[in-house]
Amino acid sequence: MELRDIEIFLTLAEELHFGRTAERLHVSSARVSQSIKRQERRIGAALFDRTSRTVTLTPIGCRLRDDLRQGYDLIQAGLARATAAGLGASGTLRLGVMGALGNELRPVIDAFRARHPDCDVQLQEFHFADAFTPLRENAVDVQLMWSPVREPGMTVGPVTLTEGRVLAIAADHPMAVKEAASMEDFGDHPTLAPAAGPPDYWIEAMAPGHTPSGRPVPRGPAARTFHEVLGLVAAGQGMCPLNAHVARYYTHPGIVLLPIRDAPPTEWVLVWRTGAESPLIRAFARTARQIGPRPINDRSPD
Repeated sequence: MELRDIEIFLTLAEELHFGRTAERLHVSSARVSQSIKRQERRIGAALFDRTSRTVTLTPIGCRLRDDLRQGYDLIQAGLARATAAGLGASGTLRLGVMGALGNELRPVIDAFRARHPDCDVQLQEFHFADAFTPLRENAVDVQLMWSPVREPGMTVGPVTLTEGRVLAIAADHPMAVKEAASMEDFGDHPTLAPAAGPPDYWIEAMAPGHTPSGRPVPRGPAARTFHEVLGLVAAGQGMCPLNAHVARYYTHPGIVLLPIRDAPPTEWVLVWRTGAESPLIRAFARTARQIGPRPINDRSPD
């Protein structure tokens, strides 16, 4: 069995979805299907039970997964250590994150530490109102930021996390009785404005100035930090779109979080200064790319 076929099998055993497996490994769904069929012919038994809606491991598939996983991880770790030694990657990576997203990055951080024992990761928090300053002032090496990022002198690395969005509103807001919100609702009520600092296009990606039909979105007071956002929303001074992980990590009296049913998904990418790219940064980005994007609400990192 080729190493790539082992990788396809183990990834499908984790994802239990041919499309997600193909996307994660950057191959076609047909390539995944062909590989699995070839392995099943060689073994002489089905490894997965497939229906039109579900994919599950057979008992033989479960055993093969357990038998292959340890050996595959040892091979990958050995290759990663050799690569790190060849690149000269060592030291501590200063990783900038917003709020609780450091916890969501644990699978990448843990894999990076395992593959590069001479390296470590130090998390540092930054605020959306001053999002690019830590990178520009060399206070961090890499930051996790929502896309798009189109700053001169910045390199945009792999997508590491994806998630939906929610709308934070006061509990006594007229919309609080709804089960979900839409992007068109933004034109009917003031939306909190960010304090001056980040580029307009970056804020626009999260809090658009116009609805899909073109209506302007009225702006409420400015907020500089996430906790200011929560305080202003609870006080009824405006509503605010937020990323869906907020519902998992934060609660605040007097605030309701409505799913935004037609919001585009948020993609979290790694970003670093192009001129400061180093073996350490490349090694971390490579680990994130190999693991692939992880939907935040699909699997808990705990």
